[in-house]
Amino acid sequence: MQRPHTSATARHLKDNLGTWVFLLPTLLFFVGYQVYPIFRVVWISFTNYEFLSNDPAQWVGFGNYVEALNDPLMWDSLWRAAYFTMMFLPGTIIFPMILAILVDRVQQPKLQTLYRIVLLIPALIPSTLVFVLWKWMYNYQVGPINYLLVDVFGLFTYQNAPQWLGGTALTLPSIAVMEVWWGLGYHAIFFLAGLAAIPKEMIEAARLDGANEWKVFWHITLPRLAPIMMILVVLRFGTSMAVIDEYLIFGGFNRASPTYTWTMFMYDQAFNIGLWRQGFAAAIGMIGAVVMIFFVGILLYIFRPRG
Repeated sequence: MQRPHTSATARHLKDNLGTWVFLLPTLLFFVGYQVYPIFRVVWISFTNYEFLSNDPAQWVGFGNYVEALNDPLMWDSLWRAAYFTMMFLPGTIIFPMILAILVDRVQQPKLQTLYRIVLLIPALIPSTLVFVLWKWMYNYQVGPINYLLVDVFGLFTYQNAPQWLGGTALTLPSIAVMEVWWGLGYHAIFFLAGLAAIPKEMIEAARLDGANEWKVFWHITLPRLAPIMMILVVLRFGTSMAVIDEYLIFGGFNRASPTYTWTMFMYDQAFNIGLWRQGFAAAIGMIGAVVMIFFVGILLYIFRPRG
């Protein structure tokens, strides 16, 4: 006679086996596409691996890390990325939140839907078109921005008009403005979702008690949008510190350019200079990743839930 607990155990194992069979393709994809490349890069960072060299890679330990940390360009490039992040990140939070609150105040459902659709249009534009559009807008001679500043408002002449791109001090702020505009509607949708979860009765009760719009925002709206802010801050901190496509297009490989950040330094070493020192480039990437993880931890602590 079969024992009841033995039968239950067999059913439990059978159910678990079925679960793992369905999870196996996803796990294999995750290990092959995420886990293995990370460990591969970590291993390469401890070697003198050069992609175009016929010599086998040799273990050099922390030699690449020491070389990178002793290179002033490493610190300069990290600072440039941090400077861009400090300009980009506040705009990613403040402007979309204000825009979402304004859209949320619209009472007509059809008009509110129209606004939401319009907000998402920039996010749907392919990156190549966005870069071409803004490169034309920032053009020194024929761009509409300088046309307004010179021909319409008369604030500058074409001899002293601002050079928005080309490795000037305005390059990083210009790219930051483009990035904030590009993600404005997409980020506003996050805040609109958070605003939809706030009970309207709570806001109406606060107004009946004499609270003005500022107090309603500060004591009701903002605390309930804090989780949305945390998600956006953490996600956009990572993307802004690791920007590379925009820098390749607007700045190139000029080491003196503000766009030559640690990602450009890494790419330059891995795919552009000499025999492609990918071991050294991997070390640069790991240093940048550790710095990002450190600051993400600080951001998570700042935005942690408070009881």
